[in-house]
Amino acid sequence: MFTAEGADSAEDFKFVAPIHCVLSSSVPDLFSGAERVMSPVPRWFDRKFEFTFPAEQYPNLCMRLRGTPARLDELVRGAQHEALVRKPGEKWSAQEHAGHLLDLEPLWLGRVEDFVRGGEVLTAADLSNRKTEEARHNERSAQEILSDFRKARKNLLDRLQKLDSGMISRTMLHPRLKTPMRLVDHLFFVAEHDDHHLAKMWELLRGQ
Repeated sequence: MFTAEGADSAEDFKFVAPIHCVLSSSVPDLFSGAERVMSPVPRWFDRKFEFTFPAEQYPNLCMRLRGTPARLDELVRGAQHEALVRKPGEKWSAQEHAGHLLDLEPLWLGRVEDFVRGGEVLTAADLSNRKTEEARHNERSAQEILSDFRKARKNLLDRLQKLDSGMISRTMLHPRLKTPMRLVDHLFFVAEHDDHHLAKMWELLRGQ
């Protein structure tokens, strides 16, 4: 059984800077003036991944995943409702990004179960994000989304704590990346996905 107690951060190998660093008031406003026209947050599907770090980073990654609800709460708590639901053209609002994090929790948990059962290829994601597109997250309470996400993430972490040590290095093929992925790599992938959407939310809310 693995726990995340006492783990340090996992930023010592090719991690994108976590969003709690970006939120520091000492960081200059990167989105002022003309720079606001183009997003500095890379498209998720353009991201490349190298899963070369040691499996011993497992507890660190569990801590990153455990911290996401608190960071999401930090973003939502200080935001005006109008800013949260504002859609930049046809793109998602900040609240829809939050809802998307909730929408993907069943996939992340399902892939953990893939590793437990064993097999060759992980469960595929719906690359059209139909669930988020049809969820009407802007009509929900932001606090309701946050509460549901916190519960779902706890379910994921509770499941991870029940796994034995031999499980974290078990390998399966990621269906989109077409690369072998260990369970510990899956957790890194989820943590990076969290940070990507938190960064998008921060970008959208900076100008409220």
